[in-house]
Amino acid sequence: MTDVPMYELDTVDVEYAVPSTSERVTGLRDVSLTIPSSGLTVLAGPSGSGKSTLLRVLSLFQTPTRGTLRFRGAAVAQSSRRRRALRRESIGLVFQNPSDNLVPHLSVSDNLHAAAQSANRRCDPAALLERLGLDGTGTSRIAALSGGQQQRLAFACTLARGTPVVLADEPTSQLDDRSASHVLDAIDVLRADGVAVVVASHDERLIERGSRVVRIRSGEIVAEDEGREVAR
Repeated sequence: MTDVPMYELDTVDVEYAVPSTSERVTGLRDVSLTIPSSGLTVLAGPSGSGKSTLLRVLSLFQTPTRGTLRFRGAAVAQSSRRRRALRRESIGLVFQNPSDNLVPHLSVSDNLHAAAQSANRRCDPAALLERLGLDGTGTSRIAALSGGQQQRLAFACTLARGTPVVLADEPTSQLDDRSASHVLDAIDVLRADGVAVVVASHDERLIERGSRVVRIRSGEIVAEDEGREVAR
C-alpha cells in the first residue's frame, strides 16, 4: 500500500486584511508542498518569512485564502467544527513559550494524564518521563521545572495523546544550549515512534537534524532539501 502523505498543499495562498484599509497583506503565496507521514520536516527561514503562517495552516487554525489542503489524503473541510475535531484527534501542538503548553496547576504526571484523557487514551507517566529524560519529576509542579524540562514535557504530552503529527513553532528559541539539546533529543524520540514532526525554526541544530528542510522566504518556498537521518 502506498504511504499516504500527512499533508498535501496545492497552490495555497494566505492573505490578511489590513484593518481600516482596503489593502491586503500576503502571508503565503502559491505554496505547493507534500509533507510525509513520518520524519522531521523543518520549515526554515528568517523572521517574517512565512514559516509560522504555514505552520498555522498545517495546524488548521488558518484557512487558506486560495488553494487546497489535504490531511492524510482527505481535503480539509471549511467547517470550524470539523477543523477543531481534527486538531483534537490528530494534531499535537508545541508552542514557542514552554509554559503555554502545559496546565500550571497540575503536576507533571497529571499533565500527561490530562493529555491522554483528551484523546480518550491512557498513559504510563513514569515510562513516558523516563523516555524523555524527565525521571523523578512526576510529582513536581510545572513551575519547578526549567524551560527545557517544560518543553520536553510538552512533547511527552503529544506522545500521551498519540497524535500522528506534531507541529512545533520555534521550540528551542527560548532555551539555553544545553536545554535546547535535550529538546532535540525529545524530538528524536517522537521520530523513533514514527510520528511526523514539523518544526518552524531558524535554529541550525534543528535544520541539520531534519530529514527534510523546506526553505521559505517572503511567503514562498524557495528550496526543498533532503536532510539527513540522525543516527540511532
